[in-house]
Amino acid sequence: MPPARDIVLLLTHSGDHYTVDRVAQELSGRGVRPLRVNTDGFPSELELTSALGGEGGEVLLRTAAGDVRGEDVRSVWLRRVVPPRLDESLEPGWRDSCVRESRAALEGVLDGLAAAGCRFINPLGADAVAGNKPRQLRVAREVGLEVPRTLVTNDAARVRSFFAQVHGHMVAKMLTPLTQSMSGGQPFVYTSAIGPEHLEELEEGLRYSPMVFQERIDKARELRVAVVGGRCLVGAINATGSSAGQVDWRRTRPDECQWTPGELPEDVAARLVRLVAALGLVYGAADFIVTPEGRHVFLEVNPGGEWGMLERDLGLPIAAALADALASQGGTP
Repeated sequence: MPPARDIVLLLTHSGDHYTVDRVAQELSGRGVRPLRVNTDGFPSELELTSALGGEGGEVLLRTAAGDVRGEDVRSVWLRRVVPPRLDESLEPGWRDSCVRESRAALEGVLDGLAAAGCRFINPLGADAVAGNKPRQLRVAREVGLEVPRTLVTNDAARVRSFFAQVHGHMVAKMLTPLTQSMSGGQPFVYTSAIGPEHLEELEEGLRYSPMVFQERIDKARELRVAVVGGRCLVGAINATGSSAGQVDWRRTRPDECQWTPGELPEDVAARLVRLVAALGLVYGAADFIVTPEGRHVFLEVNPGGEWGMLERDLGLPIAAALADALASQGGTP
């Protein structure tokens, strides 16, 4: 008889809670076995093996709960893949080498699972490609979404010219996300408004790192849209009354504003679904600004973006949608 393939791996890290727990609960109710894998525990707490021989390949995951073979795994949720926890007393060069080797070994195991027929959310390699912010904006514009004027540079003169073009309505942000869970605890650089007084300071900073500069869009509210396959689950937040959160809602205090149910016009939702598919994703968390005139301006889609607050505060069935995709049999979820 063919293997049952009734295990779904949930790859995350030891500080991640709620979202991974909710998906595990939903999977259990669908007759499959969720298995959480804290990637920061490899190689100190987990044993992973991939082998290739004349008769084919083998993947083995050894945990405290027992052994899991690749042929028993139906699908994998790449919730978070983080560097290992290693002894801080290790010599830095050796420690960095161990981190690289551990990541390479984990990638080999995941490749072996894909070769054995496992499905992934998101597909292997898709997050890295889709996470390219300039590419996102280009594809978003191609599918008909409105995007803000954007500049990515480390050229201070170009920043000053762009500042004049947008009449001083400019924000700065990073190209890559830095948070790893709902509770934070990791370095983070918020979207920040740039005024004339910041232009000279930027010149020094740009010597070390390029940044993203965008036209600042007037907002009535902001949307976080969890896209799972062809479904759009939408939350709205109005942080315009918060001095700290006017530019970036993530800087608001919990008592300043709350998530409320949101919606996307059908044509905008359809374009967003096309964008996510064009980027090779099954899941993505997209951010929009809704202007006072009612325009929906696309900002970005994060392949690993947070959605727990939308389920917790609004009851949106995002965990159920992910569980449906992970538990499904057959082709691409």
